[in-house]
Amino acid sequence: GPREGERPSAYILVLGDTEINKTYGIDPGIALQSILLGATERGLGGCIIASVQKESLRRDMDIPPQFEILYVLALGKPLEQVRIDALGTDGDIKYWRDSEAIHHVPKRSLDDIIVS
Repeated sequence: GPREGERPSAYILVLGDTEINKTYGIDPGIALQSILLGATERGLGGCIIASVQKESLRRDMDIPPQFEILYVLALGKPLEQVRIDALGTDGDIKYWRDSEAIHHVPKRSLDDIIVS
């Protein structure tokens, strides 16, 4: 995981109650995206994690068996500034950091990805 001093301030566990339903569709993802958008507005950062050691987490958190662990959301104050940049003419999508440690993320424009 992240080094000491770089770890998230909080984790949110997203659980599915198997006594209510066995499948959850995209609702948990929509909920997590909404939480992340709100967190970003408040200057926080986060990461949705699906690949976790679920049985170990279940034991450590004493989660009853009826609940399926769907996701973990890590939240905290970002250590770096991230800037979304327009994709260059070379089409390179590799992330990079400048001399001021700003993390640049090239993205395609909406005009390039929307099919009309």
